[in-house]
Amino acid sequence: MNANRKNRLADETSPYLLQHAGNPVDWYPWGEEALARAHEEDKPILLSIGYAACHWCHVMERESFENAETAELMNKLFVNIKVDREERPDLDAIYMGAVTALTGSGGWPMTVFLTPDGKPFAGGTYFPPEQRHGMPAFRQVLRSIDAAWRDKREQVVESGQQVVEHIRKSATLKPAEGKLAAEEIFPNAYENLVMSFDPEWGGWGNPPKFPSPSTLEFLLRRGDDSPMTETTLDRMVTGGMYDLLGGGFHRYSVDRTWLTPHFEKMLYDNALLAVVYLHGFAVLGKARYRQVVEETIGYMLRELALDGGGFASAQDADTDGVEGLTFTWKRGDDVPDPVLHHFEKDRFILRGELDEELRARLFAEREQRPKPSLDDKAIASWNGLALAALAECGRALDRRDWVDAARRLAEFLLGPLSSVDGRLHRTWRSGVAKGTGYLEDYADVANGLYELHLATGELRWLEESNRLARLAIEFFADEENGGFFQTPADGEQLVARTKELDDTPTPSGSSMLAYVLVRLARIWGDEELEARADAALRIVAAPMSRAPTGFGWSLVALDLHLADSRELAIVGPYDSAVAQAALRQWEPRTVIAFGPSEHVPLLAGKELVDGKPAVYVCERFACRAPVTDPAGLETAPSTT
Repeated sequence: MNANRKNRLADETSPYLLQHAGNPVDWYPWGEEALARAHEEDKPILLSIGYAACHWCHVMERESFENAETAELMNKLFVNIKVDREERPDLDAIYMGAVTALTGSGGWPMTVFLTPDGKPFAGGTYFPPEQRHGMPAFRQVLRSIDAAWRDKREQVVESGQQVVEHIRKSATLKPAEGKLAAEEIFPNAYENLVMSFDPEWGGWGNPPKFPSPSTLEFLLRRGDDSPMTETTLDRMVTGGMYDLLGGGFHRYSVDRTWLTPHFEKMLYDNALLAVVYLHGFAVLGKARYRQVVEETIGYMLRELALDGGGFASAQDADTDGVEGLTFTWKRGDDVPDPVLHHFEKDRFILRGELDEELRARLFAEREQRPKPSLDDKAIASWNGLALAALAECGRALDRRDWVDAARRLAEFLLGPLSSVDGRLHRTWRSGVAKGTGYLEDYADVANGLYELHLATGELRWLEESNRLARLAIEFFADEENGGFFQTPADGEQLVARTKELDDTPTPSGSSMLAYVLVRLARIWGDEELEARADAALRIVAAPMSRAPTGFGWSLVALDLHLADSRELAIVGPYDSAVAQAALRQWEPRTVIAFGPSEHVPLLAGKELVDGKPAVYVCERFACRAPVTDPAGLETAPSTT
C-alpha cells in the first residue's frame, strides 16, 4: 500500500471523509489529482457519496471499505473518490440524478461509476458484501463494471453521455407562459395533498415517512386548520421520531406511526420544524406546540452549538457502532412499561405521556451514556435556517437569549463563513472555511438575516440580506431560461450545471431565493426582484400543483407573491409599544422594515411623529397616516 494513501483524506476537514481516512481503500477527495490519474491509467472512477451521520454509510464502510480483499479489488480496478454530499451538494445533485435515472431510486451511501471525464454510466446505493434480498454482492458489481469497461467501452461511453444529457435537461426548463393563477394552483395542490394524506397518523405518502416542514408551512400560511395540519403536528411529537426527553427531531420515521426513527438528528430538520410548530401555535393555539418549539430550540443550543456562534450539521444515527444506542431503553431501566415500545431485540423506544419528574430523571440518566458522534462542520445554508429559527422563535416567544444566539450566528456567517470579498463559503470546521457558497447558502442566509432584522430592528441585517440576495442574482441567475442555477457562474465546471427545484428535505435554493426576493422587492420597491422570483416560480408551476409535497416552499413563496402587497414601515425604538403591537400578530403576507433610513425606499421619508415612534401601514408604497397608538393598528385582512 502507498504509505501516503490515507493522508489524502486525513488532510480534509469533513468528518465524513475523515471517518474513511484509515480505510485500506486508496481514496481520493474530489479534485484534479484523482481525475488526472483516471485519465492517465484509463480507469473508471468509483465515486462514493455519503455523509457523516448516515447509518447505512457506516454499515457499508464496515462491510466493504474496511475489508482488505474488497479494498484491493477497488484499488486494482478503479480510481476511488470519496465525497461528503453536504460539502458538495452540486456533485451530489448531478450523480444522484444519474443514479435515479439509471435505477429508478436513490439514496445514501451512493456508489456511482464514472468515465475518467466524469460521466456516470452505472450506479446504485448500498451494496451488501454478499448477495442478498435481490441485491448483488459489492465485489460482483465491481467485477461486472470492470468487464463492461474493458469489453463494452463504446456502449459505456454512450450510456454516460445519454445520462449527462438527461441531467442537463433539468436546467433548460422554460417558465410557464402567462400569469401564475392562485385559483388554479392552490386548489389543485390542496386536493393532491388530501389524496396522499394519512388521516390516522398524519403526514403524506408511504413509509419511510418524513416530516415535510415546507408542506406544513404552506398549509399554516394559508390558515389551514384542517386535520391535515393538526393531526400531523400532533402525531409527529407523540414519541419516537420526536425525542421526548431531550427535545428535537430525528431525521424520519421508518413506519407510518412516527415511532421508529432513523436516529440521526439534523440541524436543518430541527430549525425548520421549530418554526413550523411556532406557526402551528400561532394558528391553532395549542400549548404543546409552544413546548415543542422550546424543547427543539433547547436541543439545538445544547447539542449543536459550536464555539464561535455557528451550529454543527448533525448528530450521528449510531453510538459506538450501534444504531440508536443512546436513545433506546431496556426493560429493567426503571421505565414504566406503558411508555416502552419495541425497537429491536431487547431495546425499546419511548412513546407516551411522561410527567416532568419522570422526564427529568430519564434525561439525566441518558446524559450519562455515550453520545452519538457530532458532525461538527458548519454549513452556511443550514446555519441560515437555524438563524431564521432562532430569530423568529426568539422574537415571537420573547426569548431574547435566543435572539442573542441568532445575532452571534449572524456574525459567524458574515465573518468566518464569508470571504474577504463578502461571498459565502459553503462550510467551516476547526477554524477553516472552504468551498464556494451555493445558491441555497445565499438564499437561506439572506432569509435568516431578514428574520434577524425583524427580531432586533437593527438595519444592518436587512442591508446584509439585500446584499446577499443581489449577489445571488449576479452569480446564479439563468438569464436565458429564468430561475437560478445551483452553482455560481465562476464555479467549478462539472459535466452539467444543474438547478435544484424540489423542496425536500429543505427548501430549494430556488424557492427560498424567490421568497426572499419577493420580501425585498416590496421593501425596495424593485419590480425586477419580484419579476425574477416570478420566473423562478413559473418554472415549477406544474409540479407545484401536481406534486405539492415536493414543492412546499415554492407554494409558500407563491402564496406571498400572489398576495396583495402590504408593508409596515416602523420608525423608532424597537421595544416601543406601537412597534411591538405591530409585530404581535403572525401575518406571513406582510413585509416589515425598521428605520429610520433614507437608503431603504420603504423607510425613506418616514420619521418619528411628534417625537413618538410610528408605524406606517402601506400597500405598494401607498401609506396611510402613521400610527403612534397601538390601539390604532388594525390586523391585516387575510388574503386567500
